[in-house]
Amino acid sequence: MELSNAVQALTGLAQLSRLSVFKTLVAAGPDGAQPTAIAESLDIPANTLSFHLKGLMTAKLVTQEKRGRMITYRADFTQMNALLEFLTANCCGGKGCAVTAPLRAHRANTRAVAS
Repeated sequence: MELSNAVQALTGLAQLSRLSVFKTLVAAGPDGAQPTAIAESLDIPANTLSFHLKGLMTAKLVTQEKRGRMITYRADFTQMNALLEFLTANCCGGKGCAVTAPLRAHRANTRAVAS
């Protein structure tokens, strides 16, 4: 990923509602979600959601698929992973990242406690 693409993606995420929409689509996985479900889960008006989805599509972090009158939005996991890779490319001077293992372990412990 080039620097300008990374800036575009980060700009797309640099707003509370857009970040929430993106996280909702990431949680939905490859099946994605329809606008009505997203709007209801985040309690935001449809026109506001449309604005934020457009911003995320401009940032190339979200795709849409139209089937008849139904639109499904999906997080673009390839772009998301490219952004993460770009951000961590020089982490720890190019050596293995010391943060990765403890962070994953912390998340696993948090999920186990919540269950």
